[in-house]
Amino acid sequence: MVGVGSSKNSNPEEAVSEAYYQANDTLNGNQPSFLMLLASPTTYNQQGLLNSLKEKSGEAVIIGCSTSGEITSNGPMDNSIALLAVYSDQMRFVPGLGQNIKDDPRKSGVELAENLKSKETDSNPKAAIILPDGLAGNGADIVRGILDVFGSDFVLAGGSAGDDFEFKQTFQYLDNQVLSGSVVGVGMYGEFNFGVGVRHGWIPIGTSRKVTKSESNVVYELDGKPAIQIYEDNFGKDKILVSKDEPLAKLAITYPLGIVLTDQNEYLIRDPITVDEQGAITCAAEVPEGSDVFIMIGSREEAIEAAGDAAHKALTQLGGKKPKVAILFNCIARKKLLMDKKKDEIDKIREIIGGDVPLIGFYTYGEQAPLGGEVITCSFHNETDVLFVLAE
Repeated sequence: MVGVGSSKNSNPEEAVSEAYYQANDTLNGNQPSFLMLLASPTTYNQQGLLNSLKEKSGEAVIIGCSTSGEITSNGPMDNSIALLAVYSDQMRFVPGLGQNIKDDPRKSGVELAENLKSKETDSNPKAAIILPDGLAGNGADIVRGILDVFGSDFVLAGGSAGDDFEFKQTFQYLDNQVLSGSVVGVGMYGEFNFGVGVRHGWIPIGTSRKVTKSESNVVYELDGKPAIQIYEDNFGKDKILVSKDEPLAKLAITYPLGIVLTDQNEYLIRDPITVDEQGAITCAAEVPEGSDVFIMIGSREEAIEAAGDAAHKALTQLGGKKPKVAILFNCIARKKLLMDKKKDEIDKIREIIGGDVPLIGFYTYGEQAPLGGEVITCSFHNETDVLFVLAE
């Protein structure tokens, strides 16, 4: 049994009470086994939210994070909270934490994965949801650390915490702890089916550039020239206004970089975050040296169609079963692109998965999911729709 609640009440305790009542209304009097809280960090005292939720939830596993906008079946919201409540006698939820992403993101992923292992049987979960700090370090290395423990075919889905588009500090929730610089997650065990749909809909413009110098998520040179020149050549130097108070992410978020994937008809999107005085661009995850990249552009129509494609892909993996819940990890760039059309994207997903299926999600600073939506190996994405569906 699954329920979703939300509230725009600015008082933390009252907001949690309202959302908790809504979410638990469909659990037929059962106490939730698992709760996921998504909340605006600029509206709410984060610890106040967690304390209030913990008081109500008993022994339920709690994870969550701060966002740059919340999503429910009613559509996108801002300055609110959204709460997922799950009760199941067929599933078991094991929470976990990986800390100090800034020091060693891959080690943080390993730490999280080890925590998600079943304490009774030392077994791996069937799937996992993860919520990392997207501002703390190379997001792709967090995923690699998890796969180091669980294997390259392990399936996870998630989104990086946001901070209402301020790009200063994000928060992760575990039980009644408010953390930062960490990755939290839940491993799922038992009898259930799941599907993951992944699509972005962005298309390349201009000509490709070779990454001639990069290290992890910092791109120093493209075609032997300062990386920022790719934007200056396409839009003019006067349009690339950069200062310490105005991250490049706010300026280039509608024109991300797309890494050419040689073995797939797809591009792996990378958000530019900052640029230094030498023209090196720091991205949300690594851009490998020797790869080819384009500037990408999205249209509202393509973005909405891509969301529909993601929903179709997720459903096909359920083998005809009806989803009990859909969890959407949706990049903040898509919100900025769609603007007054962003509800159309949510409506498109609901049209495909079923209007009666509970939906919850948030706008992220990066997404984690299988490449191309196929269960081959997981990676870190930007500007992408990741839809995770669960069924019995």
